[in-house]
Amino acid sequence: MGAIDVKKMGFALGATLVIFRLGCIIAVATTTREQAIHFFNTLAHGIDIGPILKTEMSVQEMIYGVIQIFILGWLMGASIASIYNFSCGRCGCEAISGK
Repeated sequence: MGAIDVKKMGFALGATLVIFRLGCIIAVATTTREQAIHFFNTLAHGIDIGPILKTEMSVQEMIYGVIQIFILGWLMGASIASIYNFSCGRCGCEAISGK
């Protein structure tokens, strides 16, 4: 394996998390509270998220959440790529060109 482009990995993870966030927004917006609780409880391996599920949110809060999740995803992806590349540099991996 070769080196990973840090910016591309950051963008890829950030964009993926935004897609998941939008999916959550759509799931909560198009179902009843009880259906949303049931859906997210199955994802959380039986943890009751009912008391913490916020089903009413302003558009501004949704936009801030999408921006925040992208930034956190970008930072996580960049960190993963950087750590991988650092460990790769120690073992002599070949760099992969972005072309």
